[in-house]
Amino acid sequence: MAKKEELDEETLAFIQWCTEVEGFLVTGGATVRQAQDHIEEQIEWFMDQFYDGLTPEQAAKEALA
Repeated sequence: MAKKEELDEETLAFIQWCTEVEGFLVTGGATVRQAQDHIEEQIEWFMDQFYDGLTPEQAAKEALA
């Protein structure tokens, strides 16, 4: 049986942040699938926004602009 890989706190924080961004994208008119696909396709951009200190709401507004 494969050993479960433990994620570090920073990775977990980024995943949580992306989950919150997804919610704001959906509120902005995207479907859940569209929001998830967009985050996956633009993961490096979202990672930059995360490290630049944008809130999930700010990042979603930028993504929808």
